[in-house]
Amino acid sequence: MTTVRDLLKVKGNEVWYVTPSNDMLDTLKIMAEKNVGALMVLEDGKIKGIVSERDFARGVSKEERCSLKTTVLEYMTKDVVTITPEQSIDDCMVLMTKEHIRHLPVVENGQLIGLISIGDVVKAVISSKDSTINHLENYIEGRW
Repeated sequence: MTTVRDLLKVKGNEVWYVTPSNDMLDTLKIMAEKNVGALMVLEDGKIKGIVSERDFARGVSKEERCSLKTTVLEYMTKDVVTITPEQSIDDCMVLMTKEHIRHLPVVENGQLIGLISIGDVVKAVISSKDSTINHLENYIEGRW
Protein backbone atom coordinates (compact mmCIF):
# COMPACT_ATOMS: atom_id res chain seq x y z
CA MET A 1 0.00 0.00 0.00
CA THR A 2 1.41 3.35 -1.04
CA THR A 3 1.19 5.99 1.66
CA VAL A 4 1.19 9.77 1.50
CA ARG A 5 4.68 9.68 3.02
CA ASP A 6 5.85 7.48 0.11
CA LEU A 7 4.37 9.96 -2.34
CA LEU A 8 6.11 12.89 -0.61
CA LYS A 9 9.46 11.06 -0.81
CA VAL A 10 9.12 11.04 -4.60
CA LYS A 11 7.42 14.42 -5.05
CA GLY A 12 9.20 16.35 -2.36
CA ASN A 13 7.65 18.29 0.49
CA GLU A 14 8.26 21.89 -0.49
CA VAL A 15 5.12 23.93 0.09
CA TRP A 16 4.55 27.33 -1.48
CA TYR A 17 2.42 29.69 0.55
CA VAL A 18 1.05 33.20 0.97
CA THR A 19 -0.46 35.07 3.90
CA PRO A 20 -4.09 36.19 4.21
CA SER A 21 -3.01 39.78 3.51
CA ASN A 22 -1.27 39.01 0.19
CA ASP A 23 -3.16 40.42 -2.78
CA MET A 24 -4.52 38.09 -5.43
CA LEU A 25 -2.33 39.47 -8.22
CA ASP A 26 0.84 38.48 -6.37
CA THR A 27 -0.75 35.17 -5.40
CA LEU A 28 -1.66 34.34 -9.00
CA LYS A 29 1.85 35.30 -10.11
CA ILE A 30 3.35 32.88 -7.56
CA MET A 31 1.02 30.11 -8.76
CA ALA A 32 2.10 30.73 -12.36
CA GLU A 33 5.80 30.94 -11.47
CA LYS A 34 5.70 27.72 -9.42
CA ASN A 35 3.32 26.01 -11.86
CA VAL A 36 0.84 25.08 -9.12
CA GLY A 37 -2.92 25.42 -8.87
CA ALA A 38 -3.12 26.24 -5.17
CA LEU A 39 -1.13 27.80 -2.37
CA MET A 40 -1.37 27.28 1.34
CA VAL A 41 -2.33 30.35 3.36
CA LEU A 42 -0.16 30.54 6.48
CA GLU A 43 0.14 33.06 9.28
CA ASP A 44 2.76 32.69 11.98
CA GLY A 45 3.45 29.19 10.67
CA LYS A 46 -0.16 28.08 11.16
CA ILE A 47 -2.60 27.02 8.45
CA LYS A 48 -5.25 29.69 7.93
CA GLY A 49 -6.58 28.38 4.63
CA ILE A 50 -5.83 27.35 1.09
CA VAL A 51 -6.37 29.40 -2.04
CA SER A 52 -6.69 27.95 -5.52
CA GLU A 53 -7.24 29.18 -9.03
CA ARG A 54 -10.71 27.68 -8.71
CA ASP A 55 -11.40 29.68 -5.51
CA PHE A 56 -10.47 32.87 -7.33
CA ALA A 57 -12.54 32.09 -10.44
CA ARG A 58 -15.59 31.18 -8.38
CA GLY A 59 -15.19 34.25 -6.16
CA VAL A 60 -15.00 36.57 -9.15
CA SER A 61 -18.04 34.90 -10.70
CA LYS A 62 -20.04 35.13 -7.48
CA GLU A 63 -19.18 38.76 -6.74
CA GLU A 64 -19.31 39.78 -10.43
CA ARG A 65 -16.22 41.91 -9.92
CA CYS A 66 -12.52 41.35 -10.30
CA SER A 67 -10.01 43.30 -8.28
CA LEU A 68 -6.58 41.75 -8.32
CA LYS A 69 -5.67 43.91 -5.32
CA THR A 70 -8.24 42.07 -3.20
CA THR A 71 -6.59 40.07 -0.43
CA VAL A 72 -6.28 36.30 -0.33
CA LEU A 73 -8.48 36.37 2.80
CA GLU A 74 -11.52 37.13 0.61
CA TYR A 75 -11.02 34.15 -1.72
CA MET A 76 -9.35 31.45 0.36
CA THR A 77 -11.03 28.34 1.69
CA LYS A 78 -10.86 28.57 5.47
CA ASP A 79 -12.04 25.07 6.39
CA VAL A 80 -9.04 23.11 5.17
CA VAL A 81 -9.30 19.36 4.73
CA THR A 82 -5.99 17.68 5.56
CA ILE A 83 -4.44 14.23 5.47
CA THR A 84 -1.65 12.55 7.44
CA PRO A 85 1.50 10.96 5.99
CA GLU A 86 0.47 7.48 7.17
CA GLN A 87 -2.77 7.49 5.20
CA SER A 88 -2.93 5.68 1.89
CA ILE A 89 -3.21 7.04 -1.61
CA ASP A 90 -6.64 5.37 -1.73
CA ASP A 91 -7.62 7.46 1.32
CA CYS A 92 -6.58 10.56 -0.63
CA MET A 93 -8.73 9.62 -3.61
CA VAL A 94 -11.75 8.96 -1.40
CA LEU A 95 -11.30 12.24 0.49
CA MET A 96 -10.69 14.33 -2.63
CA THR A 97 -13.74 12.84 -4.33
CA LYS A 98 -15.98 13.21 -1.28
CA GLU A 99 -14.95 16.82 -0.59
CA HIS A 100 -14.65 17.86 -4.27
CA ILE A 101 -11.11 19.15 -3.78
CA ARG A 102 -7.92 18.92 -5.83
CA HIS A 103 -5.30 19.68 -3.16
CA LEU A 104 -4.63 18.11 0.24
CA PRO A 105 -2.25 19.56 2.80
CA VAL A 106 -0.29 16.89 4.64
CA VAL A 107 -0.11 17.50 8.40
CA GLU A 108 1.96 15.61 10.96
CA ASN A 109 1.96 16.45 14.67
CA GLY A 110 0.15 19.71 13.91
CA GLN A 111 2.79 20.80 11.37
CA LEU A 112 2.33 21.24 7.62
CA ILE A 113 4.85 18.92 5.94
CA GLY A 114 3.62 18.84 2.34
CA LEU A 115 0.86 19.45 -0.15
CA ILE A 116 -0.36 16.90 -2.67
CA SER A 117 -2.57 17.40 -5.69
CA ILE A 118 -4.94 15.12 -7.53
CA GLY A 119 -2.26 14.89 -10.24
CA ASP A 120 0.25 13.58 -7.68
CA VAL A 121 -2.25 10.95 -6.55
CA VAL A 122 -3.07 9.84 -10.10
CA LYS A 123 0.66 9.51 -10.94
CA ALA A 124 1.19 7.38 -7.82
CA VAL A 125 -1.75 5.11 -8.68
CA ILE A 126 -0.56 4.66 -12.27
CA SER A 127 2.98 3.95 -11.11
CA SER A 128 1.73 1.35 -8.64
CA LYS A 129 -0.43 -0.35 -11.28
CA ASP A 130 2.47 -0.37 -13.79
CA SER A 131 4.73 -1.94 -11.17
CA THR A 132 2.16 -4.65 -10.42
CA ILE A 133 1.68 -5.40 -14.12
CA ASN A 134 5.45 -5.61 -14.64
CA HIS A 135 5.82 -7.92 -11.63
CA LEU A 136 3.03 -10.22 -12.89
CA GLU A 137 4.47 -10.32 -16.42
CA ASN A 138 7.88 -11.29 -15.03
CA TYR A 139 6.28 -13.99 -12.87
CA ILE A 140 4.22 -15.43 -15.73
CA GLU A 141 7.18 -15.45 -18.12
CA GLY A 142 9.54 -16.83 -15.47
CA ARG A 143 11.94 -13.85 -15.53
CA TRP A 144 13.03 -13.79 -11.92
